[in-house]
Amino acid sequence: MELPGLAFGVWMFICLYASVGGYPNGRVRGACTSMIPCHGSSPQLSPEHTITVNGTEFKPGDSIEVDLSGPDFEGFFIQARDAEHLDSPAVGSFVLVDRRVSQLLTCGRTKNSAVSHTSKAKKKYIKVYWIAPGDAPEHVQFLATVVKKYKTFWVKIPGPIVSQPNALAPTTPLPAISTSHPVSYLSKPFNASGCGSMKFCIRNPSNCDPESASCFFLSFQQEKTSVLIEMSGPSEGYLAFALSHDQWMGGDDAYLCINEDHRVHISTAYLKGRSPPVLDSENALEDVSWRLADGVLQCSFRRSIRLPAYKERFNLDARYYIFLADGEAGEGGLIYKHRRQPLITNGIYKVTGLPQDIGGSRAPRLIKVHGALMFVAWITTVSIGVIVARFFKPVWSHSFLFGKEMWFQVHRMLMLTTVVLTSISFVLPFIYRGGWSKQAGFHPYLGCTVMALTIFQPLMAGFRPSRHAPRRQLFNWFHWSTGTTARILAVVTMFLGMDLPALDLPNPWDTYTMIGFVAWHVGIDVLLEIHSYCLVRKVEVIEDDRVQILQSLTSAEAEGRVFKQIVLTIYVCGNAVFLMAFLATVSHV
Repeated sequence: MELPGLAFGVWMFICLYASVGGYPNGRVRGACTSMIPCHGSSPQLSPEHTITVNGTEFKPGDSIEVDLSGPDFEGFFIQARDAEHLDSPAVGSFVLVDRRVSQLLTCGRTKNSAVSHTSKAKKKYIKVYWIAPGDAPEHVQFLATVVKKYKTFWVKIPGPIVSQPNALAPTTPLPAISTSHPVSYLSKPFNASGCGSMKFCIRNPSNCDPESASCFFLSFQQEKTSVLIEMSGPSEGYLAFALSHDQWMGGDDAYLCINEDHRVHISTAYLKGRSPPVLDSENALEDVSWRLADGVLQCSFRRSIRLPAYKERFNLDARYYIFLADGEAGEGGLIYKHRRQPLITNGIYKVTGLPQDIGGSRAPRLIKVHGALMFVAWITTVSIGVIVARFFKPVWSHSFLFGKEMWFQVHRMLMLTTVVLTSISFVLPFIYRGGWSKQAGFHPYLGCTVMALTIFQPLMAGFRPSRHAPRRQLFNWFHWSTGTTARILAVVTMFLGMDLPALDLPNPWDTYTMIGFVAWHVGIDVLLEIHSYCLVRKVEVIEDDRVQILQSLTSAEAEGRVFKQIVLTIYVCGNAVFLMAFLATVSHV
């Protein structure tokens, strides 16, 4: 299947569920009112197809031949309506001539009140008969929507007007048919003047200039019973914002500006769960305008504060969380899932209330706290605790704290702190997600493993044999291997977690920070190991001159007290630098 045909087929399939334009089998009941296909693009303005009839007058029960003809087209949709009220329901019913290319549809309560195609096979000519109802209006006009191919279609092509005998001429001119709202082009970028005083603004980064190429900007300015909305940001695909009752995608009122072949189409949509939005076939947006320049997409439009005729549009005089997202768009206006976490306001706001100039966060607070606590636990407390236990037994063996050797008390305090921080951090994503996340890859699985090892380690320490017990060496091996495994998995888990959209850390600096810490820790560890080795070599070993590195209570180790304390001080300061850098980064996302 060639690409236009495939795109047309995808469009048709989506429309079945979207209650909008047609699809290959032509059952386009969802478009009965608007007659607009759901392409997310604008209809053509100059029709290439014509509607003709075999008479100009009718009486109830009469049959009128209706013909649609023109260059090859794939889809069509024909109705008859009250010529003086073209927004009213379809009038009368149709009878088919060729069931292979056309079929009857029921629009509203009127059976067989519309005709559409049966397949996307190309056609040049359609003939049907219209049967005038007993309660027909005095003047009836035939309308047709024609789809030439996916991106090329015409909506409500006006056909002839037929009238009942002796019907009076309309006292006012018959209404013109509008197929889309007029679109204009913005001449310059938006600006932040009036933010917080005359209009409600959201900016990311906070207080950024909308004229810059890195600023995401959204503003609402009330003007009597309507609101002027401006949105801009760096995007080659689409920009979108949504009004939501919570901080989760689903059940939201969305507005999208989509770049399609260097033209911007502005549409509304209702978000259902986490499924891709299906663009509405018609909307109540006015004063639509847009601009593309230097990789920045801008669009503006106006809508009424209340839209009772559009049930899926939220009233703008209520409070909502506000989402701001961007992503890539494909051919035909197809939009793809945003690669980064949408900006979400930290609270609910009323855009028609007191003007404010706010920011937002692309990382929820609970996820930020989760990442920060894990970083503190596994980058700071665990690392220092391991070094203290590994190299500071001889240094602090004669110093006591609360009745125990100082190195042991410091080690135990740091490790218990790690258990507490990890436990608190572990539950936060579950609170935020309300359950298990299926979109976080291996991160949650490894996180659960680390949590299990973290709990197992102190439990195992509670059953530690005495120093000279036969099983003490076995305990030491299990204690070391469990702790080392947990540390390695924790670092791997953090590497994976930093790349998740929910945290949205700046790439590639988040990875560089973690690599820097790992290199820093390994370097200090190697330095202390070399130092210990050099001291041990100075000692005269009685038994066949073997180096016993694991004998930590030798006098040689004690000789390195000053050096180890200096290294520990430097290591703690270095960890503090990494920790502050990470926390500063997290606080700004």
